[in-house]
Amino acid sequence: ENNWMNQIAEILKASAELKMRLAENPDMLKKIKDAAELIIQAFKQGKKVLFCGNGGSAADAQHLAAELSGRFEKDRPPLYAEALHVNTSYTTAVTNDYSFDIIYSRLIEAMGNEGDILIGFSTSGNSVNVNKAMEKAHSKKMKTIAFTGKDGGHIKDLADISLIIPHSNTARIQEAHITIGHIICKIVEEKLFG
Repeated sequence: ENNWMNQIAEILKASAELKMRLAENPDMLKKIKDAAELIIQAFKQGKKVLFCGNGGSAADAQHLAAELSGRFEKDRPPLYAEALHVNTSYTTAVTNDYSFDIIYSRLIEAMGNEGDILIGFSTSGNSVNVNKAMEKAHSKKMKTIAFTGKDGGHIKDLADISLIIPHSNTARIQEAHITIGHIICKIVEEKLFG
């Protein structure tokens, strides 16, 4: 019983310590602000923000798309934001008929336009389907933001802005991702709707 209490406390401390490190990193703070400004610019031009990821990162993508398209802290008009995995019929069909590797790049081919933004989540930075979507987005003159971890993986070379959480534990990385995502949503909402 005591052992679990200690483990719970250690996990909470590890998560808090990671966020404290990020809060004290001026480069990270600037990248978060830059990412928010890129998104604001896109919305001001009538563009859309698309999200992708796998597993817990897909959940984070869907969560943040909902904060923008629904609401975050203010009652205000909706913003065009969507997570690319939400159509399970599409996802299973393309996975079955083609390859899981192209589920996102194929949608970017169909939906992406110049000036839109793709936000890709990959804790390792090496998710093939997310990275292929990043490549496709660049070919369509979209802007790209990566939420990643560890050393940034391959995605850091594909994204215009890479938010790299310098940690090796997937859960800690994802906890930081959602916090940063919420900060970006707050900045976007405040600057667009006062």
